[in-house]
Amino acid sequence: MKKILVALALVLPCWLSVSAQENGYTIKGAVVDTASSIKLAKASIVLVHAKDSMLYRFTRTDELGNFRMDGLDTGEYTLFATFPEYADYVERFTLDSTSSVFDFGNLGLVLRSKLLEEVLVNRSQAITIRGDTTEYDAASFNIEPNSKVEDLLKQLPGIQVDQDGKITAQGQTVNKVLVDGEEFFGDDPTLVTRNLRGDMVDKVQLYDKKSDQAEFTGVDDGERSKTLNIKLKDDQKKGDFGKVDAGAGTNEMYQGQAMYNRFNNKQRFSVFGTVGNTGRTGLSWQDANRYAPSGTVVDVDGGFYITSTGGQDEIESWGGRYDGRGIPSALNGGAYYSNKWNEGKQSINGNYKIGELSVKGTSNTITENNLPNGRSINTVSDQTFDRRIFRQRGGAIFETQFDSTSTLKVTVDGALKNGETAEFNQSAGTDVDGGRLNESMRRTNNDTEGIDAYLTALWTKKLRKKGRTVSWEVNETINQSKANGFLYAENSFYADGTVDSTSLVDQMKINDTKNSVFNSNITYTEPFTKTLSLVMNYRFSANNGTSLRQSFNEAGAGGYSDLDSLYSNDFKLNQLANQLGAILNFKKGKSTLNFGTRMSRVQFDQIDRYSDSRFERNFTNHNPQLTYQYRFSQQKSFRFSYNGNNTQPSLSQIQPVRVNDDPLNIVLGNPDLKPSYTNRFNMSYNSFKVIGNQYFYFSGSFSNTNNPIVSNITTDSVGRSTFQYDNLSDKSPINYYFYSGFSKKIKKLDLDVGGGLNANGNTYYNLTNGELNRTQTSTYSGDINIRQYVQKKYNFYLNFGPTYTFSKASVQQRGDNSGWGVNGRYSFNIYLPLKFEINSEGRYTYTAPTESFDYAFEQFIVDASVSKKFLKDETLRFSVGVNDLFNQNKGFSRYANNNMFTQNSYTTITRYLMFSLTWDFSKMGGVSVQN
Repeated sequence: MKKILVALALVLPCWLSVSAQENGYTIKGAVVDTASSIKLAKASIVLVHAKDSMLYRFTRTDELGNFRMDGLDTGEYTLFATFPEYADYVERFTLDSTSSVFDFGNLGLVLRSKLLEEVLVNRSQAITIRGDTTEYDAASFNIEPNSKVEDLLKQLPGIQVDQDGKITAQGQTVNKVLVDGEEFFGDDPTLVTRNLRGDMVDKVQLYDKKSDQAEFTGVDDGERSKTLNIKLKDDQKKGDFGKVDAGAGTNEMYQGQAMYNRFNNKQRFSVFGTVGNTGRTGLSWQDANRYAPSGTVVDVDGGFYITSTGGQDEIESWGGRYDGRGIPSALNGGAYYSNKWNEGKQSINGNYKIGELSVKGTSNTITENNLPNGRSINTVSDQTFDRRIFRQRGGAIFETQFDSTSTLKVTVDGALKNGETAEFNQSAGTDVDGGRLNESMRRTNNDTEGIDAYLTALWTKKLRKKGRTVSWEVNETINQSKANGFLYAENSFYADGTVDSTSLVDQMKINDTKNSVFNSNITYTEPFTKTLSLVMNYRFSANNGTSLRQSFNEAGAGGYSDLDSLYSNDFKLNQLANQLGAILNFKKGKSTLNFGTRMSRVQFDQIDRYSDSRFERNFTNHNPQLTYQYRFSQQKSFRFSYNGNNTQPSLSQIQPVRVNDDPLNIVLGNPDLKPSYTNRFNMSYNSFKVIGNQYFYFSGSFSNTNNPIVSNITTDSVGRSTFQYDNLSDKSPINYYFYSGFSKKIKKLDLDVGGGLNANGNTYYNLTNGELNRTQTSTYSGDINIRQYVQKKYNFYLNFGPTYTFSKASVQQRGDNSGWGVNGRYSFNIYLPLKFEINSEGRYTYTAPTESFDYAFEQFIVDASVSKKFLKDETLRFSVGVNDLFNQNKGFSRYANNNMFTQNSYTTITRYLMFSLTWDFSKMGGVSVQN
C-alpha cells in the first residue's frame, strides 16, 4: 500500500503538469500586410513575460499566415510579430480566467519604407480603442505653449467644443470631465478645460461612464453619462499653476478670473473666482445631475424611472442657468481639495462653490396653435424679465480600502439657494383671418428658496472564489423648494372684433414642495465558468413627495387671505418599489454579452389632504436588457444594447389641482395616470487606422413607448387652453438619432479633413380638442470640416454643412414648419513675429422661411482679437478683442411642440470691445515651464 501511495505521489504531479499543459490557455491569430491584406507566412511570433522580458514561447506562422500557441499559463505577456523589411508589431496582453482563448485576429504589419513615408516617427498611436473607451494620445497633437485643455480637445476627431465651452462627443453632450479619474470641482467641465494647461496632458479618454456599482459588477444597469477623463503626465502632478485674467470693455462690459492650483502628486488643492457680464465666465455652473435645479428628483432605478417634480411653473421654474437669453451678471468662487494616503487605500475629494447670477432682458414669442377643422390661433407675446439666484454647494467623496477584497465609497452633496424673479407679459391672440380673439397683461413677482441633499454609500466585497462578489449601495436624495409670489393678470376676450368679456386674477401664490427618494440595492455575482457568470440583485426604493399649492385672492386693503380652493391643493404621493433581477454575463475572447431581466412591483399611495381622499394602485414592471460588445482590435470596436424601462408619472402630472399662473393656459393634474413603457435600442462603432490617421465612428438609437403619457389640450373659441396629461393606449411614439463622423490625414497637404452625417427625429402624439394629433419632426444634417495645425505659425478650422428640418402636425395639414438651413463655424490663430498673435472665430446660421413663418433668419457672428505676449516664457498676454464684429448676434429659436409651432427672439449680448490682460503661471516638477 505504501508503494502505491509513493507511486501516486510521484506520478500525479507529473500527470497534473501534463494535463495543465494540454488544457492551459491558448492564443491565436494571423499576420497580414496592412496595405495589401496578404497573409505573411513564416513570420516570427515571440512571447515574453511582461514583468522581466524573459522568453516564454516561440513559433512561426504557417503557409496561410496563421499562428497558435497552446498550454499557456496565466499572466501578463508581450507578443512580438516580426517579418523581414516590416516594422515589428508589439502588443501587451493578459491571460486570465475571463477566457481560455485569446484571439488577436489579424496583426497588421507595415513596410518600414511605408512607415517612413507616412512620417510615423514614433510608436505611439494617436487613437486607441479599448472596448467602449476611445483614448487619444496628447503627444500626437499640436499643443502650443500656455494653451489649455480646451485647445487640445478641439483637435481631437469626434469631439467638438463650442464658443461657450460646451463639449459634444460623437453626437452626445459631455456632462462630466474628470482629472486622473477623479472629479475636479464636480459639475463644471469648463473649470478643467479652460484652466488646466494642455501641455500637462498625457492621454484623453472618452467613454460612457457607468454607475460605480455597474463598474464593479461589470454588468450595465442602464445608467450612463458621456465622460472625458484627462490623464496627466507623471511630471505634471507636482507643482503650482494657474492664471489671472482681467478685462474691461465698451458698453460697460467686464470680466475677471483668477485660479490657483497646487498639485503634490496625490494631494491637490485649487481655488478660483470669476466675475463678469460677458457670458463667458462663471455661467456654466450647474447643479449636479443627481438632482435637478428646482426640486426635480430623477431616479434611474435599474429599469424604471421615477420623476418627482413639485409642479414647476412660472412661480418657481427658473433654475439659475444662463442659456444666452438676456444680459447676465455673475460672481462665483470655489475651492477644491483631494488627497490619497496609506498607499492609496484611503482618499478624499471635496469641493465648495458659491455664486450669484442675475439676468435681465426681453423676448418676443410668436406661436401658431393648429387646431382641428382648419382652425388656427396665432399668439404674439412680449416679455420683460429680471431674475436673480444665489447658490452655495458643497460635496465630498471618501473612499477606503479595508483590505485587498473590500472597499467603501461614500459621497455627500448639498446645495442651498434663494432667488427672486419679476416678469411682465403682454400678448394678443388672433384667428387665421387676423380677427382679434384675446388680449392679456400678466405680471408675476416671486421669491424662492431651496435645499438639495444627496448621500450615497457603496460597499464592495470580493469573495474567496475568483469572480464571486457582493456589493451593497444605499442612497438618499432630498429636495425642498419654497416659492412665495404674486400673480396679477388682466384678460380681455373678443367676439366679432369687440370685447365680449374680461377676467381679472389678483392672487398670492404659495408653493411648498418636498421630495425624498431612498434606494437600497444589493448585488451578488456568481461565476459558473471562466466565461459565464450570473449577477443577481434586489432593490428597494421609497419615493415620498408632498406638494402644497395655495392661491389667495385679494381681500381688500392689499391683503391676501381669501383661499381660492379651485387653484389650491395639498397632495402627497408615496411610491414603494421592490425589484428582483438576474443578468447572465458571458465573456470570451473579444466578445462580451450580458442579458437578463429585472422584475419590479411598484405601489402608489396618492393622498389628497384637501379632500381627505386616498387612491392606492399597484403596478408590475418587467425590464429586460441585453448588451453585446465585440472588440475587433485595439483600434476597432462595436457595441449594441437594448433595455426596457417604465417611467412613472410625476407628482406634478398627478396632483389634482388647477395651475393658473398663465390664465390663458391652465394646467390640470390627472390622478389616474399610469406608467409608460419604453423599449430602447442603441448601437455604436469606432474604428481608427494608424496609417493615414483615419478615424470613423457612428452611434445610433431607436426607442418606442407603449402606453405613453401625452398632453390633452382643450382650446375654446377665444384661445383659452387647458392642459392635462393622459395615457394613450393604442399609439406608440418613436424617437431616433444617428450620428456619424469621419476624419483622415492628407499627408501631401498636411491637412486633417473630415465630415459627418446626422439624423434625429420623433413621432409623438397628443390630444387637441378631443382629436388625436400626430406630430412628426426630423432633422437631417451633414458637414465637412478641414483642419490644419502648423506649430508656431498658424492653425485653422472650418466646418460647414446643410440641414433640413421636417415638422408637420396631422390636425392641420396646412401648418408646416419644414425648411432648409445652413450652419458653419471657423476659427484660426496666426502667430506673428515679436510675439504677436491674431485670433478669430465665427459662427454662421441660416434658417429658411417656412409655411408657418414667412421670413428667413440669418446671422454671421465673428469674434476677433489681437494679442501680444510678454516675458521670456510668454506667460503674460495683453489682448484687444471685439465680440460680434458685425453686430449680428440676435437671440433666435424656432421649434415645434405637439400641434404648436413657436418662434422666439430675445435680447442677448451683442458687439463690444474688450481690453484684457492675462497671466498664466506654472511651476511644475520644481521647474518653471519655459517655451
